[in-house]
Amino acid sequence: MEKTARAADKAAEKAVQRCIDSACGATYGLRERIYVCPRCGGTLEIDCHLDASGDAAALRTRWAARAASRDPRDVSGVWRYREMLPFDEPIPFVTLFEGNTPLYHGPRSAQYCGLDDLRLKHQGCNPTGSFKDTGMTTAVTQAVVLGARTAVCASTGNTSASLAAYAGRAGLQSAVLLPRGQISSGKLAQTLDYGALVCEIDGNFDDCMRLIQELGDDPSIYVANSINPFRIEGQKTVAFEMMEQCLWQVPDHVVVPGGNMGNSTALGKGFQELLDLGMIERLPKLSVIQAEGAAPVARLFATLDLKKTDGGANLPETMAPVENPRTLATAIKIGAPVSWKKALRAVLRSSGKIISVSEQEIADAKAIIGRDGIGCEPGSATTVAGIKKLVAAGHIRADEDVIAVLTGHMLKDPDYVSAYHRGTLALDSGSKDGSAAPQPIHGAFQNSPERVAANKAAILATLERRR
Repeated sequence: MEKTARAADKAAEKAVQRCIDSACGATYGLRERIYVCPRCGGTLEIDCHLDASGDAAALRTRWAARAASRDPRDVSGVWRYREMLPFDEPIPFVTLFEGNTPLYHGPRSAQYCGLDDLRLKHQGCNPTGSFKDTGMTTAVTQAVVLGARTAVCASTGNTSASLAAYAGRAGLQSAVLLPRGQISSGKLAQTLDYGALVCEIDGNFDDCMRLIQELGDDPSIYVANSINPFRIEGQKTVAFEMMEQCLWQVPDHVVVPGGNMGNSTALGKGFQELLDLGMIERLPKLSVIQAEGAAPVARLFATLDLKKTDGGANLPETMAPVENPRTLATAIKIGAPVSWKKALRAVLRSSGKIISVSEQEIADAKAIIGRDGIGCEPGSATTVAGIKKLVAAGHIRADEDVIAVLTGHMLKDPDYVSAYHRGTLALDSGSKDGSAAPQPIHGAFQNSPERVAANKAAILATLERRR
């Protein structure tokens, strides 16, 4: 009964970093501090050589038992699945007890999308308020293992807050490159409070990412963006936790937002590993939703001949970036996502879709999620907006089992929420001279504050009118 569990225990011993380019496929050791393939420049992933010859029930039982443990490794919703991670024991793992995020039913969101039911996996309930924590615990742990002095990242906000917190926990210096004036005040406040050196760059996220890759050549510096395959290893555990919450019944669809594409890459890898181990019988269809103004992968997907992609085996070599991405969903305001190829492969393997949604669709979807009592940041709401479109297009049936992943907490960007409900939300025109008028967003679910006289009768009258 323990064969699968014992085989998984040995995964870290056999793991390698592997180039995903099928024409290259070069492998490297886990202690090599690299982020792309030195041979061909392709992106890397961790290959743990998982053995599917044993009894999957043994590993499920072990993971379930750990839920009642007080061991810090078991309290973490990432390290609880340590057999699937490329680390030897004992290691100086860095944790803030990330993971263990709720899976909610969203009846109003389901009705809005045209579904019988919809569940929302809220990664915004992580320690720093976003899904980034599940990957940062493994990335910063690897930085410690390698003896790095400084951990760095480019960010639109969430990554910077997460890195600053985990680096602080590990006793490492952290530095983040941010596009000046393009992240929410809440995310910037977190990053400053956790002690990171914040470098505001004149440019966009993609400019920051280019500089980070140059800094990665310094042996004292460790890059913690999702180009780092150890980030993906932590984030993939969300798939394991989700399946436990679903009692190992695979949903028909899992839908995620698309920014730098690390999240969809990680979930695709997690589900694939469960399938390879025999712990699930099929993959859920994984779909990715981007904002219209920052949708390079959705544009590429629309041009593909899906019959020729061979389930993700034949991937395009290039993707045309969006030079000046525009969206109020700042978490996904990325025009040249570094993990696009790995994410595309995951979507194609599962027969999913990659589409885009408008600013209006994002804003209204965010508001309807709020009506379910579940707050999320704008980027997260692309999932519900995308599901509504996929249902209308017939890709998702009303009776299918669908899970939307919410990646960040609503308090990450409260100014957006307030502007939506006060009727002042608008997308900047993007013109360099500022001559064009902003694009207003008229909320279908606007809930403006009302000025009411300070007496009982006036308050009761207002209540009656709003019933």
